[in-house]
Amino acid sequence: MMTTIILIAIAVVLVLFAIFSYNGLVKYRNWVQESFSQIDVQLQRRHDLIPNLVETVKGYAKHEKETLTQVIEKRNQLVSGSPQQRIDADNQIESALRSLFALAESYPDLKANQNFLSLQEELTTTENKVAYSRQLYNKTVKDYNIKRESFPSNIIAKLFGFKREELLTIPEANREAPKVTF
Repeated sequence: MMTTIILIAIAVVLVLFAIFSYNGLVKYRNWVQESFSQIDVQLQRRHDLIPNLVETVKGYAKHEKETLTQVIEKRNQLVSGSPQQRIDADNQIESALRSLFALAESYPDLKANQNFLSLQEELTTTENKVAYSRQLYNKTVKDYNIKRESFPSNIIAKLFGFKREELLTIPEANREAPKVTF
């Protein structure tokens, strides 16, 4: 009789462990998805701001079509792909936007245009939010991967197929601070 009670107690402890581990992994996996959706929201915001900025610049820089076309092309590449592919497209947009903002140096009237200044400020704010969202995503992925790989929750992770998430990385070429002045 005592052996039966001990076996039942062990079984209950194991079931509770499995439930708590599984729920913890689900929580972390959802946090990873939520943190990427925050990046996605900011990328969409930038995506929506770019046409307004391009239209404002077009009026001043009619012969700079190549730069404007490049910005639009990069913007259109941002809408699909894996998280890392979308971040890579985002990095290309940053580079194209630097070129666009550099055009303002050649057009003093554009630099003084209130609409341009307002859009530039909104994009700067959005860039800061994207950077923060990337940090949050990587922190959340790190926490999830630690939980997923730590004993004993790694047993539950393997049983239920919780996959490792990848951190977002920035290509070496994009790690330098841009040197654009206004």
